[in-house]
Amino acid sequence: MKTTTLSLLAIAAAFPVTAQQPDRTAPPPLEEPPTLTLPAIQEFTLGNGLPVMLMEKHQVPVVQVTVLVGVGTANDPAERIGLASMVGDMLDEGAGDRDALALADAVDFLGARLSTGAGTSSTTASLYVAVDKLDDALPLLADVVLRPTFPPDELERKRASRLTSLLQAFDEPRAIASVLFARALYGEHPYGNTPLGTVASINALGVDDLRRFHADYFTANNATVIVVGDLTRDVIESQLEQVFGGWATGDVPATGLPTVPPVREREVLLVDKPGAPQSEIRIGRIAAPRLTDEYFALQVLNTVLGGSFTSRLNQNLREDKGWTYGAGSSFGYRTLPGPFLASSAVQTDVTADALQEFFKEFDAIRQPVPAEELTRAKNYEALGFPAAFQSVRGIARSLEEIVEYDLPRDYLNHYVDRILAVTERDVQDVARRYITPDRFAIVIVGDRETIEPGIRALNLGRVGVLSVEDVLGEKPEGTANNE
Repeated sequence: MKTTTLSLLAIAAAFPVTAQQPDRTAPPPLEEPPTLTLPAIQEFTLGNGLPVMLMEKHQVPVVQVTVLVGVGTANDPAERIGLASMVGDMLDEGAGDRDALALADAVDFLGARLSTGAGTSSTTASLYVAVDKLDDALPLLADVVLRPTFPPDELERKRASRLTSLLQAFDEPRAIASVLFARALYGEHPYGNTPLGTVASINALGVDDLRRFHADYFTANNATVIVVGDLTRDVIESQLEQVFGGWATGDVPATGLPTVPPVREREVLLVDKPGAPQSEIRIGRIAAPRLTDEYFALQVLNTVLGGSFTSRLNQNLREDKGWTYGAGSSFGYRTLPGPFLASSAVQTDVTADALQEFFKEFDAIRQPVPAEELTRAKNYEALGFPAAFQSVRGIARSLEEIVEYDLPRDYLNHYVDRILAVTERDVQDVARRYITPDRFAIVIVGDRETIEPGIRALNLGRVGVLSVEDVLGEKPEGTANNE
């Protein structure tokens, strides 16, 4: 050991360090955000008119195929809330001549992944598989999209699972706050509904409802196939034609939504959860639709306010005050104006103090953002954006957004440039338009006896007190989680 040490010292002496030592007194300067250049989007239609969007990505021999259907949870019938999400959940619970287990076995045998689900305005079925297994896997995806069987026993299992989830929500302040916040903003509008449904609507769902919904909306003229992976158009077009070429078109029911309600005056809704060690806070308003010209300014604004770990809300409530594990904000973009939401779970005894800090930050963000902070926020958005395109699944999700909102086909390649072009004035303009503290809905779920006096002393507006049952309705009974 002694000989080895002496040898190393001798080598070090023979090669003295002459390079300048790095300056460790400040972080190194950021490089310019990388330019994102994706392959061109190719678009074509099958013989039945079914649109296909293809992006070739040849680095890895895998492929993602997603079928996007233009119907979602916002299109639920008023008496069948939860129908769209149930259809989305049930697509792969038996399809073609396979039951749920046989279908899962067939997918697993190919080393593939098959997933289904419903969002606010679309329903998707996605297949991820090695390219050399695509011929065998595509018919499984086609069965799920075109020929789901909606077995009654699987529906009962899903029904019991959902009712159990609703029952669990009675003991989860976070779930209670989320349900009430949507209702406080949107009222009876479809955006105010709970996607899973209510006890009454879940119990009312039948197999015929699922089959009718599927027959009405799952048509070739209400869908798009998105393909990303290691293949070319001539290969995938013939494969898709074989499995989806016979998909019929149809008269699709109108999926238009009523206009969203106007912004109301500020009010506080307090849900009593006796003994709760924390208070769940939700603050916000109806804001902007996805296709707003202000989208990029809103993204930068939110990064400064609550969209990153170093945002003002998180630094204030978590790092400086130590009242919470995290605080943040977001803009929820949809076809119609979606919500702006600021939220946190704070210690019960500082609920009123935390509300004051939220509103202090709301007032502050309406003032010009310092140049250094603005640059940091834009770099955060610009540098993080390319990470979403490291996998075919990530790219496919971005293409889903392009299809759903009919965004420009070169949108992704110009995203970083649009973020970096946001100015201080742009951010201040959208902050003053959408961060309007005097017109926010405020939802708090916590121990009323402890927190109500402090909340009322803030004079934030009318205070309405609700029970958990007022928010969630009747309590499910006799349920069991069979998932």
